[in-house]
Amino acid sequence: MARAHIWIVSPASKSANNGNWHTASRWARFLRTRHRVTLTQRWPADADADAAASGVSASDAAASGAAPDLLIALHARRSAPSLAAFGAAHPLRPTLLLLTGTDLYRDIRSDAAAQAALRQASALVLLQPAGLDELAPPLRAKASVIYQSAAPLAPIGTPTGSPRRFLDVCMIGHLRAEKDPATFMRAAALLSAPRLRLLHVGAALEPELGALARATAAAQPRYRWLGPLPHAAARQRLKRCHLMVIASLMEGGANVIIEAVTSGVPVLASDIGGNRGMLGFDYAGYFPLGDAAALAALIERSVAEPAFYALLQSQCAARAPLFAPAAERAALLQLVDNLLHPQE
Repeated sequence: MARAHIWIVSPASKSANNGNWHTASRWARFLRTRHRVTLTQRWPADADADAAASGVSASDAAASGAAPDLLIALHARRSAPSLAAFGAAHPLRPTLLLLTGTDLYRDIRSDAAAQAALRQASALVLLQPAGLDELAPPLRAKASVIYQSAAPLAPIGTPTGSPRRFLDVCMIGHLRAEKDPATFMRAAALLSAPRLRLLHVGAALEPELGALARATAAAQPRYRWLGPLPHAAARQRLKRCHLMVIASLMEGGANVIIEAVTSGVPVLASDIGGNRGMLGFDYAGYFPLGDAAALAALIERSVAEPAFYALLQSQCAARAPLFAPAAERAALLQLVDNLLHPQE
């Protein structure tokens, strides 16, 4: 059987080094085990410079005159022009739309282009099951949940009887309003345990948040803003941490939660649907959105109460099988095969 040609549209580029890019890159890698894959920021691509991965280049695909067998798009609002152009040119070819956090919890409520993209797509993918509640029944009927994945990393331990010099609590994510980095910064001033240190990884996508991070670091010695790190370096830093914090206002299904859980690092998370869909509705590590005092109290409790920290560890460990690469790969390949061969 000939290998199908799948075109992935990811408005986030490799240089963005964000969750959407890592999802697109990982899916391309999984799909290449069976299919030819082109990964670009839009369809049709403007030039080879827009192509983000090897396999079938953008210009070679265009020159062949053959339409892709399937278009996969990330982000309803930002990929809406690509979906519309592909649908107009190839109305009988299937399309798959992966919904991000800003799609589910903001754009599809008011943005006409995002709403049109949901209606047009042959199938929808959500990254955690709580997102299904945001969809109208007709859309829910064509939606699937595929958890993202990460290869496990063994956490860094310490020799018996030799406590860590620091208990690092990290937040990993570019500084922008949706991630609510200010709550993490405000928590630094409320901590008292002497070994606690708050590490913030990410580029300042909004200048005012970069200024706030610099001011917080100057005022609070336990807070350190490390700036952007390569993905592998960020994971190595993460696995050495006592806790990972995600304070986001909205999330579709955060990669960083998966990377923490698969590294044996418990998570403290804002109490939003996207985080509950990842960690479970009975998880003990939630804090109210924007509540720095509650976040600081949970951090302190994780140090003062070993039983509480052990509970967070066990609850995260119970979720880890959901985030296995083999499970994500199998679910994606099955969905793609169903779209390519609907009658079989």
